[in-house]
Amino acid sequence: MRHRVAHRKLGRVTEHRLATLRNQAQMLLRHERIDTTLAKAKELRPFVERLITVAKRGLADGADTTRALHARRLVARDLADKQVARKLFDTIAPRFSSRPGGYTRVLHLGRRQGDCAEVAQIELVGSEYDPNADQSSGTAGEAAAGASSSSSSKGVGGRLRAAAKRLRGGEKTDAKKGADTEQ
Repeated sequence: MRHRVAHRKLGRVTEHRLATLRNQAQMLLRHERIDTTLAKAKELRPFVERLITVAKRGLADGADTTRALHARRLVARDLADKQVARKLFDTIAPRFSSRPGGYTRVLHLGRRQGDCAEVAQIELVGSEYDPNADQSSGTAGEAAAGASSSSSSKGVGGRLRAAAKRLRGGEKTDAKKGADTEQ
């Protein structure tokens, strides 16, 4: 019986489970969207939301107070990367300052090919993250794809419609358009 047993063990001992959650939280806060198994995503969600809440509480009184210092130290226990902690306090926590909770969303992606595990995408709500912007080769096709996805409705539905449109071949890339105009 599992009465009053709160969390999943994820097939790991306690130290390994905490290390996994810390690494995934760091990657989620850095990239604002990651793909993982459904069980890990469901365990990661309260872990990350607690970090964001602590960061918000630290920023509520001001950046130079002892409460803000304590909040930074609490976050530093779980985030080893100082740049990610700085991003949490500088950009992510102020973005959610008026939101009372629910900073992440879990989207089901289906099953993985190799082991048939349920795969999910966990992302920060209201994330304006563009994966094409991270790549150093900013080609015109990538810029057009990013612009078309942002010009359609924002949010999960807009991204899903844009992906379906690309799969159906509904939109041309700039390279194809350029070839058509030259002929």
